[in-house]
Amino acid sequence: MKLTLFGGKGGVGKTTCAAAAGLRSAQNQCPTLVICTDPAHSLADSLDQTVGGEIKPVKEVENLSAIEVNSKKALEEFKTQHEDEIKNILDTSTHLDDEDIDSMFQLPIPGMDELMGFKTIVDLIDEGKFERYIVDTAPTGHALRLLNSPYLIDDWIKVMAKMRWKYRYMVQSFSGKYTPDKSDDFLMSLKKTVKRIEKMLRNDSESEFVVVTIPEPMAILETERLLLELDEFGIAARRLIVNSVLESDGCEFCRERRKIQQEHIGRLKQRFNNLTIVPVPLQARPVVGMAALNRIMDYLPD
Repeated sequence: MKLTLFGGKGGVGKTTCAAAAGLRSAQNQCPTLVICTDPAHSLADSLDQTVGGEIKPVKEVENLSAIEVNSKKALEEFKTQHEDEIKNILDTSTHLDDEDIDSMFQLPIPGMDELMGFKTIVDLIDEGKFERYIVDTAPTGHALRLLNSPYLIDDWIKVMAKMRWKYRYMVQSFSGKYTPDKSDDFLMSLKKTVKRIEKMLRNDSESEFVVVTIPEPMAILETERLLLELDEFGIAARRLIVNSVLESDGCEFCRERRKIQQEHIGRLKQRFNNLTIVPVPLQARPVVGMAALNRIMDYLPD
């Protein structure tokens, strides 16, 4: 797999699993980049080092680097870069004055910040500096917005293109011909970006979404919804990591908790029998740093 995304409910250990998977990949001599799209940026805590918005090698680990993607910053840079093109479309296709156009330009475009975050990931992949890219996504709701962003932006592009087509028709009617400008190039480029992201997400030979959960009722319900959404998007999900599984049965409390957890895991196996269920034991201490990640890594498949 070139691209692997880890996602699930907040607090189930997505970042830990993504970091551990990156460590496993690097130890298999595969140059790997772990990318964090979660605004909380807990990847730095897991790796026990600063990361930030530039690619940084992970200390004392060959073949492993990390970066934190700031979707809002990527969107601001996008709007700054393409302000003239967007405003030109509004100017030529509406009866709005300059003040109204400025106000409309400031309005948020649904899904655009997530799309720009994803575009950053695709651009990193296109640079080809690594062989594998592992993404630590934000909790389920944000992750689904990330995955849904190409479809939201595609609808926005269609509206803008329709407005542009009407302008083109008027120009052709009065002057006899129409010469495409930077605004047309902008819409075409954005359309290509959307299609490129859709193609990558749906290519199950190159990308997959690994869902992480814990054996608790609320987490499992959210996991079921996430897996159904992934199926609707046409995104491959073949593995389900069940984190924080209790192994000890040395006391009555432990035995009872373990029994309940196994019931939840059995429900997941029955409900999603097409997935490989990967149990990861509950750790006695916080999983921070390479030694702790190595312990988690041993439970994860390649």
